[in-house]
Amino acid sequence: MTNTQEKREHIIKQCEENNVRFIRLQFCDINGAMKNLSLPISQLNKVLNNEIMLDGSSIKGFRSIETSDMYFFPDLDTFVILPWCERDGENVARIICDIHNSDGTPFEGCPRCNLKRMIARAEKLGFKMNVGPEAEFFIFERDEKGEATTIPNDKGGYYDAAPADMAEDIRRDIVRTLESMNFEIEASHHEGADGQHEIDFKYADALTAADNIITFKYAVKSIANEYGVHATFMPKPIYGIAGSGMHCNLSLFKDGQNSFYAPDEEYQLSKEAIYSIGGVLKHVNAFTAITNPLVNSYKRLVPGYEAPVYKAWSIANRSALIRVPAKRGSATRIELRSPDPSCNPYLALSVILGAILDGIENKIEPPMQVEENIYEMSKKELKQANIESLPGTLLEAVFLLKKDDVIKESLGEHILNEFITAKEIEWDRYRTYVTQWELDSYLNAY
Repeated sequence: MTNTQEKREHIIKQCEENNVRFIRLQFCDINGAMKNLSLPISQLNKVLNNEIMLDGSSIKGFRSIETSDMYFFPDLDTFVILPWCERDGENVARIICDIHNSDGTPFEGCPRCNLKRMIARAEKLGFKMNVGPEAEFFIFERDEKGEATTIPNDKGGYYDAAPADMAEDIRRDIVRTLESMNFEIEASHHEGADGQHEIDFKYADALTAADNIITFKYAVKSIANEYGVHATFMPKPIYGIAGSGMHCNLSLFKDGQNSFYAPDEEYQLSKEAIYSIGGVLKHVNAFTAITNPLVNSYKRLVPGYEAPVYKAWSIANRSALIRVPAKRGSATRIELRSPDPSCNPYLALSVILGAILDGIENKIEPPMQVEENIYEMSKKELKQANIESLPGTLLEAVFLLKKDDVIKESLGEHILNEFITAKEIEWDRYRTYVTQWELDSYLNAY
């Protein structure tokens, strides 16, 4: 009996034993929005045989209407019962899917398929990338109509406890839910801003990490909704307070060993680690459009609020874009601090991995690490130290993306073109919109 057959039989058994009545086939569009098709359990065999079709023309960035027939190819390892969907003893399960063309080949516009393509590139060099994400989020109250507001559900601060932290019960239920879905939770706490929170889960290989991020966001929003509040991963929902980031802890393994650890080298970092830092710093301007994909993302990436905007790396110094946490051995890693949780994790990890591989293949040396607090450096001092800033707007980030062949190849032509088109439309809509700030500033003055 094949491993695939064993997995199929396990899923069928789980559905029977847990009275699963519906199965959701989940996937991501180019913008990172979770989509799903819900099917009655009577269709399970068709699901497991890759027989369920998708109209690709209905999904942003997928197919035109004349070539729209596509298929769900479920990843059987992602089968899980959704704890918050249980009703009267009946359950709902989900499976994350790749999207394939009508001829059975992986669809070049499927973000998950693209990440698998990049993972295969790394494997040819003997590497496996592990990722430990730290996604922050806000919890806001809802109004009398049930609509989301920007009123934080508490006035807590960093590591505060109840009663200042009003979301302890919500976070507890999120943690319990995630643990029941096989997440290994490492910590949860109130973040620095009012109503801001963080739940950290264990690192995983790149594909599993991206799946976990999507599932995490889905669970957080669903559990918050059960409490009558709104959870958002919008990077900067409130002016004047810190935004939400998604720091990514990154490492490469080869033959089961951490390739970033070299006990006899400076900082105990291997050449692979140093070249990876060099590759990320070389390409970060171009991939920022992917890791920070919204107009709003650049309201977070401004000096102040400990924003990771400065292109530098450091041993432990949190003011740099990349820092190297203190742990060594198998835990040796680099922490990229600029991404935010609005990104499509499959695309974000694709471009980060592309930058790392380019660094290693071309032996890209980074500048000297920075020990000073960059936040306190003047513009003159920054210039003297050759420390540049990340792109300041989505428009600038997209312009830089278009110029970087390594990052473009990491996305593939289809995703690249669809993403750029979508972001240029988004920028144009933002550019022409009259904001409340403009009305407050100009309406009576002129």
